[in-house]
Amino acid sequence: MRILFVTSEIYPLIKTGGLADVSGALPAALASLGIDVKVLVPGYPAVLSRLDDVKVITHLPDALLLEGSMPNTRVPVIAIEHHDYFSREGNPYLDKSGCDWPDNAARFGHLSKIAARIASKDSPIGWMPDIVHCNDWQSGLAPAFMHFSGSKAKSVLTIHNIAFQGNFPPDWVERIGLPMSAYTMHGAEFHGHLSFLKAGLFYSNAITTVSPTYAMEIQTPEMGCGMEGLLSHRKHDVHGILNGIDPEEWNPGTDPYLPDHYDASRLEGKLGVKRALQARLGLEQNDGAPLFGIVSRLTYQKGLDLVHACAQGFVDQGAQLAVLGSGDHEFERAFLDLAKRCPGQCAASIGYDEALAHQIMAGSDIFLMPSRFEPCGLNQMYGMRYGTPPVVRKTGGLADSVTDNETGFMFEHTSADALYRTISRAIASYRDKTDFGRIMKNGMEQDFGWTNSAKSYVELYASLMS
Repeated sequence: MRILFVTSEIYPLIKTGGLADVSGALPAALASLGIDVKVLVPGYPAVLSRLDDVKVITHLPDALLLEGSMPNTRVPVIAIEHHDYFSREGNPYLDKSGCDWPDNAARFGHLSKIAARIASKDSPIGWMPDIVHCNDWQSGLAPAFMHFSGSKAKSVLTIHNIAFQGNFPPDWVERIGLPMSAYTMHGAEFHGHLSFLKAGLFYSNAITTVSPTYAMEIQTPEMGCGMEGLLSHRKHDVHGILNGIDPEEWNPGTDPYLPDHYDASRLEGKLGVKRALQARLGLEQNDGAPLFGIVSRLTYQKGLDLVHACAQGFVDQGAQLAVLGSGDHEFERAFLDLAKRCPGQCAASIGYDEALAHQIMAGSDIFLMPSRFEPCGLNQMYGMRYGTPPVVRKTGGLADSVTDNETGFMFEHTSADALYRTISRAIASYRDKTDFGRIMKNGMEQDFGWTNSAKSYVELYASLMS
């Protein structure tokens, strides 16, 4: 079984969010099951500089294809070198000012087109996949290009977040090489725009989401972002497969970012990490203060307004708060202001720091993740792995991975009051060392590795091939 895994980012080569973590871990898990898998990714400077054993495999009229291997897993990676599209500063999607690159349609249309070319009988690399596994809108046109080129390979599209759809003016249809026949309601047209995501949902052979609950949620008007009609029509092709995490990358017993190590049978080291985190962030050195952690994009989706609204209340209960993230400026300012108002109890770090992310995950007592919607979420799994029970809202992958009062704390209604009551319940549990210890160990004993998820994908691939 040959799988071409198409993605716009992959950890540890380049990362802006959870898609990179999945792209780094799932292909490796598939390879461990004996699958012949290659990853196709744009050749950003960071990718080309971090791949091992890079060599040119073919020259195309509109790109140079290089192959290397992942530095940690040795999974083969095909990088598309295209100077005009990918050799630029900024992140994969935004320029240095935080605005979308104006030619994103061309850039990721090119990624999709190369994927379809590799999936053709005239594959330019001498290797043709049985399955092309696309991820989010950035590779959503690949199933459409495969359809119109007559590719015999099957296609799968995974929705990591349906709110990001890749919608562009219709003049891009012919500019990126799609026939105008694709630009219809039964195709890639979406409210007068070319939609990369809708094209993938329409033309792919199967659709997956990153949790079973999210697969059902996106078939409703409340959560479908306008795609619910198409998804409901294709409901038998929609599969929810919960993401996993890399248990070696996220391991409190060996994590190189931590000043001390621990596991479920030896929790003493966690207190040392908490003390070091408090010192780093300027928080009061208080072993008994319940320390809440947030590592997140600072956006409305993540429910950070709910946290800010009730923060003073739980700080008044003697709790501390450590925030790491970036996003909407109003949220960044709000948490910076909170830190100024509550010195020694609240700290906010704007931006992203991998070491600090691990330290907050391990050094906090309780992790906050009150998302309005969460397709899967990985941080709640990291939290449980690190003995840091999460407070989550009952939605998407949070509902599928956290059990209330067993591995974490859950609330249902999207309100600051509901969150505050749940945080208060978590604080009460924290002060009952027997009860909190039970919840910590329950979470640490969960198996969130990728093996089971990878087996589910292999079963799906096999069903498409048969």
